[in-house]
Amino acid sequence: MAKIAFIFPGQGAQYIGMGQDFFENSELCREVYQKASECTGINIEELCFQENDRLNITEYTQIAMVTTEIAMLRAIEEKGIKADVTAGLSLGEYAALAACGACRDKDIFRLIRKRGIYMQEAYPVGGAMSAVLGLDAAVIEKICKEHAGVVGIANYNCPGQIVISGEEAAVSDASKLLLEAGAKRCIPLKVSGPFHSPLLAIAGTRLKEDLLSLDFMQPSYPYISNVTADVVSDPNDIPKLLEMQVSSSVRWQQTIEKMIADGVTNFVEIGPGKTLAGFVKKISTEVRVINIEKYEDMEAAAAILL
Repeated sequence: MAKIAFIFPGQGAQYIGMGQDFFENSELCREVYQKASECTGINIEELCFQENDRLNITEYTQIAMVTTEIAMLRAIEEKGIKADVTAGLSLGEYAALAACGACRDKDIFRLIRKRGIYMQEAYPVGGAMSAVLGLDAAVIEKICKEHAGVVGIANYNCPGQIVISGEEAAVSDASKLLLEAGAKRCIPLKVSGPFHSPLLAIAGTRLKEDLLSLDFMQPSYPYISNVTADVVSDPNDIPKLLEMQVSSSVRWQQTIEKMIADGVTNFVEIGPGKTLAGFVKKISTEVRVINIEKYEDMEAAAAILL
């Protein structure tokens, strides 16, 4: 039987109006937004659907994205589409935790609110990230390792696309060296911090206490960690992995390759944008990729998968 994976995008895919048609068409979705608002003291509906200057600020982006993804997820589950395995890129990992039942929605909302604040405050100025196109990972790793400043790989996205992160000057210098080494392009990213670099370790340390205060449960189906690109079988391992995730590389390509090796043939991206669908297609042309961003996408996916 063909296996289905639910995958969830991370920060950067957000936009005003994301999830609004789900909100308007599903009572279950509306309940998710209401619960998130109650847990965080933020009007999430207003944050996601009305023009504002907060949505692209990390401490607000994160709770808006996760709420939207979990709301969509609940509608998709209600439709009868079920997953065999799940993972999320960076922030999306928290929606994956909700999907497999490893953490309660209300706990995720409270945790994400704090995570966003901690990451916003950890390194407010002087950080940068850049997407490196067309260069082998081993070459990028070597150049970053030999660089005197703080710079390293933040994301292994897919073949030919790796993101580096660190001090602004170090990222700039490393980008020049990477271009000289054969990279096709190095594209600076519009981000508010050096995510998934050692500069964010303090945010993970602050998050540790909040993580240890929660009861993580045995996942109802396999969930794959960003840090290890492997299945998390013991819920007691989740707090440490999420603490590390803030400042560790996101092994997304390896995660998708792990799923494919385990028999996944259908990948369903749940959330705003089509970034992950693009990554999966570059990793393998042998699998089916479905994006659910709009309510009508869910109906189309059901026709294929049910």
